Amino acid sequence: MGQVFSLSELIQQRHVWESGRKKVVFTNGVFDILHRGHAEYLAAAKSLGDVLIVGVNSDASVRKIKGPSRPVVNENDRAFMLAQLVPVDAVCIFDQETPLEIITALLPNVLVKGADWNVNDVVGKDVVEHAGGKVLTVPLVPQRSTTNIIARIRELNARDEKE
Repeated sequence: MGQVFSLSELIQQRHVWESGRKKVVFTNGVFDILHRGHAEYLAAAKSLGDVLIVGVNSDASVRKIKGPSRPVVNENDRAFMLAQLVPVDAVCIFDQETPLEIITALLPNVLVKGADWNVNDVVGKDVVEHAGGKVLTVPLVPQRSTTNIIARIRELNARDEKE
C-alpha cells in the first residue's frame, strides 16, 4: 500500500529509493472518479520499474484545466484512494497546472503518460531525458474515463427526470 507524501517528504524518500538502486517511475493526472482505466494504466506504469510515484493535480489546478465543475472528488480523497492501489507506492498532490516542478525535483528514471499523449508533448520530457531517464506512453483502456462516467450519470439522471 502506498502513502501520500508532501513534496519535501517525497524528495527524501526518493533518495532512499535511489540509494537502494530502485527504478522510479512517475506519472501524473487528475484521477477524478477512480475507475478501471486508471487501475490498468497504473499497473502498466508500475511494470516499467520498481517504484511508482503518482502526482495528483490539486483541486485548484483541476478547476483551471477542466473548469469550475471539476473535480468531482476532492484532492485528499483522490490521493488517499490512489495510495490504496497495489501498484502505487507514493502519491503527491501538486498545485501547478503541469507537473514540471515535481518532475524536476524527483528526476524519475521513467516518466509515463497515457497513449493519448504524443511522447514529444509530455511535460518534463526534456528534464527526464537530460538526467538519463526515459519517457514512455502506455495504452489506455477504451471507453474507460471519468468523462464517460460523468456522461453516463447525466444520461441516467435525465432519464429518471423524464419518468
